[in-house]
Amino acid sequence: MSDFIKQLPSLLGVMIGAFGSYVVVMRGDRARFRREHAARRQEQQLAAYTDYALTLKKTVTLHRRVAAHLGYDGYPHPLPAAEVAPLLVDAADSRSVAGEGLLMLGSSDVVEAAHGWAVTVMEVADLLHAPGCTADMWLAQIEKQRVAREKYYTAIRRDMGLPPGHSGRWQLSPTQPS
Repeated sequence: MSDFIKQLPSLLGVMIGAFGSYVVVMRGDRARFRREHAARRQEQQLAAYTDYALTLKKTVTLHRRVAAHLGYDGYPHPLPAAEVAPLLVDAADSRSVAGEGLLMLGSSDVVEAAHGWAVTVMEVADLLHAPGCTADMWLAQIEKQRVAREKYYTAIRRDMGLPPGHSGRWQLSPTQPS
């Protein structure tokens, strides 16, 4: 029995060391899992934010093509409203799907900014088909849409902890707003 008692401190030291190693490894694994989970979530958020933005941008581009056909906009590829109508339906369907991802993964501020941008895009469509629409009215509404888009991107950058970015305003010529 005395040999066992002599070895007991060593045995306890090994057991305490093994337990300590286990605790350190488990904490490290948990921390790594949380970091990886946060990174995956941020990637998913960015994808949802981008998908939604692309659907709205596509809708705006299609409306600008119609406006160019009507002489309100200097967009380089004009199309008549009849040709754009099925493309707008597809864009609306895509926006609906992307909107669900945005609602699931987006922060409240980003979702609110997205809603504000979507409302201005709907106003763009309404103005385009309104009797009495002029090029000046059109350009003012497109500018309002740009401001709403900029607010959306600002909300995204703030939500994701990114530095301020470019406004996205590339003025090509006085008749071709970005």
